[in-house]
Amino acid sequence: MEPENNSNTTPACWWVNLPETDYQRALDLQLAVVAAKTTGRLDADVILSVEHPRVFTLGRRGGRENLCVTDDFLAEKGVSVMPTDRGGNITYHGPGQLVVYPIIDLNRRRLKVVEFVSGLEQAMIRTAGHWGILAGTDPANRGVWLDGDKLGSIGITVRRGVSFHGLALNVNTDMEPFGWINPCGLNQVRMTSLERHLNGPVAMDVARHEMAAHLAAVFGIALTTVSLEQLYAEIEFVGSGI
Repeated sequence: MEPENNSNTTPACWWVNLPETDYQRALDLQLAVVAAKTTGRLDADVILSVEHPRVFTLGRRGGRENLCVTDDFLAEKGVSVMPTDRGGNITYHGPGQLVVYPIIDLNRRRLKVVEFVSGLEQAMIRTAGHWGILAGTDPANRGVWLDGDKLGSIGITVRRGVSFHGLALNVNTDMEPFGWINPCGLNQVRMTSLERHLNGPVAMDVARHEMAAHLAAVFGIALTTVSLEQLYAEIEFVGSGI
């Protein structure tokens, strides 16, 4: 990916690949980037790409009521539950799931929230299309769907015009934990993955590359790949390390 021409009106956009990262640590990093942007210390937009250890996250509308197993069961399985301030209800993150957090100044890019969310859906659809999978949207429910099953989810927050949280695309995700919840608060919804439809695993580095390319195309931006260490230095991040 080539660097973007950074003009006075359009910020650069950095793509940062993280290793598998604890959900709270990744959230701390998102919040640090948001703070750097809203205070003017960081001009560039940032898109974080990551996988998380097994965790259920709750949205602003709650979600614990859609958890179908006990806390003791989750402790035995090594799955934590985290409240968040993103939109949506309960969802699951785990290894093999591509999670992308676009920290974007929507005002500077002249993006309405509904346009931004639709763009995230399109990026997931196009990423799935790389493997010949014809996913789509559902007018009644956000996210990306395939033959009636949910392939990808979206939940964002916007603070002073800057987005964070983001999307989760099931690539090689273990489907079992989704059976312990009503995903996104929806009853009788089955989740699926690229691996399930292809009857074999997908290379995560290819999935990350495709997602980056399609986000760039959908939103008309060029991405510069930046290391995590470079991002830390730019925002003077001193929180828990990744």
